[in-house]
Amino acid sequence: MEILAFGVQYDEKPLLEAAFAQAVSPLGHELRCLDVNLDADTAALALDHEVVVSPVNAVLDREVLRALAAGGTRLIAQRSTGFNNIDLPAAEQLGMTVARVSAYSPYSVAEHAWALALACDRHIARAARRTRDFDFRISGLMGRDLHGRTAGVIGTGKIGAAFARIAHGFGMRLLGWDINENPECLELGMTYVPAAELLARSDLITLHVPLTPETQHLIDADALRTMKDDAILVNTSRGGLVDTAALVAELRAGRFTGVGLDVYEAEEGLFFLDKSLDFVDDDTLARLVTFPNVLVTGHQAYYTADAVAQIAHTTASNVVDYLAGRRSENVLAPRPSA
Repeated sequence: MEILAFGVQYDEKPLLEAAFAQAVSPLGHELRCLDVNLDADTAALALDHEVVVSPVNAVLDREVLRALAAGGTRLIAQRSTGFNNIDLPAAEQLGMTVARVSAYSPYSVAEHAWALALACDRHIARAARRTRDFDFRISGLMGRDLHGRTAGVIGTGKIGAAFARIAHGFGMRLLGWDINENPECLELGMTYVPAAELLARSDLITLHVPLTPETQHLIDADALRTMKDDAILVNTSRGGLVDTAALVAELRAGRFTGVGLDVYEAEEGLFFLDKSLDFVDDDTLARLVTFPNVLVTGHQAYYTADAVAQIAHTTASNVVDYLAGRRSENVLAPRPSA
């Protein structure tokens, strides 16, 4: 049987192929990688493929799932932890199995969040643009010591805890907000406070919660107004956590030392693609990237060799479990009670 993987990046491909060669090929199944994303226009490519491996930015709504099911697909193995792009009730109704990667290196995302935070604080992007033009002035590039300041961590799971450990190493005070308190974060000296208090007191705010109906626009206009004028906001989780239009309005008012975004709420159809020669009609994004204190990366926080190798290994294991009729904690659909 041939297994079809969509949206495979150039430097991801050898890691994915190696994982499948080790775990799946001995069972008589081979992997074929495509660099195109999985959506309504490309779902037909999966015809007669029982197993499809999807990327984090795949569009797996009811329409696409119906097309895949009609073509014979029975397993969707997603190469990510997040699954807000998948219509799980539709998949269940169609009799499809959906699996994800429950966890991978938390350091990949936490370290990228810190890269964005430090780049914003020390104006690295602006400095790099200047020096490329042999402009070595430092006026306008003054940063701040983060030592002794306050980091607010919204979501203190594995990634949030990894971020907090680095903040602790910088000598920062730690505030946290989550449904449950993480003992590891408490040992670092973190104080858990209501979200509004965290936003008001923190010099650096980082988001590490999943996107759910309850967290959609968690950082809305009111939340942004609660933050310090010179705060740094970093989001490496999901774009929908931040009301981008409200963020642009605050930036236009001259607020915030910096904003580092690896995700964007309307990134579908943009991120992971080369749009450099296209007309991009997203006015909000176009305005956002013009601010000198805003740094946007294209959903690459997870993208380290270590994390991608773990993702590939778990994805291959999910396929092996499906072929063997086993269910693991990575299976999202069908639900155990179904």
